[in-house]
Amino acid sequence: MIAVIIIIVVLVVFGIILASMYNSLVRRRNQVDNAWSQIDVQLKRRHDLIPNLVEAVKDYMSYEQETLTNVTNARAAAISAANAGPQAQAEAENALTGTLKSLFAVVENYPDLKANQNVLSLQEELTATENKISFARQFYNDSVLTYNNKIQMFPSNILAGMFNFTARQFFEAPEGDREVPKVDLR
Repeated sequence: MIAVIIIIVVLVVFGIILASMYNSLVRRRNQVDNAWSQIDVQLKRRHDLIPNLVEAVKDYMSYEQETLTNVTNARAAAISAANAGPQAQAEAENALTGTLKSLFAVVENYPDLKANQNVLSLQEELTATENKISFARQFYNDSVLTYNNKIQMFPSNILAGMFNFTARQFFEAPEGDREVPKVDLR
């Protein structure tokens, strides 16, 4: 009789451990999904601000239509990459960031435009949004790291394999964005 009770207790403890591991995996997966949603919210905010910025500067920049077209095209590409996964979206968003940098560089050549309160406000909002995107990407990548570790480490990897928990991709910058800029102070 005592042997049966011991077996039941061991099975109950084993069941509790399995349930705890499964719940931990689900919690981590949901955290990754939530982190991705936070990136998506900030990217949509940026996508919504860009047409306002383009509209505000296009009257001043009659000779810079190529720059405005590039920004508009990069925005469209970033929006269309939204469902293509983290890597494709990261590449499209980084291309958009590059075109925005070129737009801001061109804005510097127009004193009237630099002084325009609407343009300044939009630039500040975009800068704040870029910072939020950066923090959201960091949180997402931290969440992916924790989740991927959880599904790859023993003993939770056994349970993860049984219930088809799959590794998630990091939101990474392309190789060109990793190069350290050269500064010459001569």
